[in-house]
Amino acid sequence: MTVTLKSMRYFTCAVKHESIARAAEELNIAASAISMAIDQVEAHFELKLVHRYRSRGIKPSASGKVMALKFTALLDEYDVLLLEGAELKQSLSGSLRIGYYAPVAPAFLPSILTGLLPAEGGVTLEFSECDNDVAQSGLLNGDYDVILFVSNSAHPQVEFDKLIDAPPYCLLPEAHPLVSQKSIRISDLADSSLIYQNRPLAFEYYQELLASTEHKHRIIAYANSTEMVRSLVGTGLGCAILNMIPETAISYAGDRLVSLPIVDPIPPLTLSIGYDKINPRRLVQRFVEDCRSYFDDNSKTRCIVR
Repeated sequence: MTVTLKSMRYFTCAVKHESIARAAEELNIAASAISMAIDQVEAHFELKLVHRYRSRGIKPSASGKVMALKFTALLDEYDVLLLEGAELKQSLSGSLRIGYYAPVAPAFLPSILTGLLPAEGGVTLEFSECDNDVAQSGLLNGDYDVILFVSNSAHPQVEFDKLIDAPPYCLLPEAHPLVSQKSIRISDLADSSLIYQNRPLAFEYYQELLASTEHKHRIIAYANSTEMVRSLVGTGLGCAILNMIPETAISYAGDRLVSLPIVDPIPPLTLSIGYDKINPRRLVQRFVEDCRSYFDDNSKTRCIVR
């Protein structure tokens, strides 16, 4: 027979008052529930823990006094744990673990997080850049409190809010002949060298996009870093197709870049935020709200090319 926390609480209250009736009155329950709890505790440990007398008076045995002290300490720890858990849920403090599959996250995350950090401290941020599947698995496994990911291939168990639809655009070096245009079609890139962003999901997306045209495209480089792609484009090695864009038009190498919208009817990639929507901690909920607010405010030009 299992000893429950309820049984422990009833037992210790009865021992404290040395009375089943007074324990029942304090806990606002039937006296029979107190008596049953004592029976359960004694049956589990196979010990005589209290001596019962007429008029429902009781006296703890030596073993009963020891168990009552141990139960009291355990129940106190349990109550503290519940209190701390409630405070953690409601407070803007603790650790916020963010997993992200968003190559240009450094362009917007710092701005979002500045309002989240209280002046008195108490919040620690942990960032992990990962691929789309790892981000989702990490959220489900409890490795991350919140994730930024592409929800076009969301796992069924992952709950999320959509932040922004990011249509593809073409990234060109400043000297490329196509920069004089206001927009381009995929077919315009038939004679250009291409640099692929070689990351899970993105790679398949761009492959499918280019395969939809009748033209064969020349791939000269693969890079799994967005900044490497931008720097290779900036030096004039070729052009690239990307979805999200940082605020700067300068590559790491200092070259100027030009971004043009693609007018072909191509489905966008959707940046979303995944988190526990049923019982989010206050810190997580605040971060989610700040992310939504950031992209709702002037989202037509923020991090995308239209």
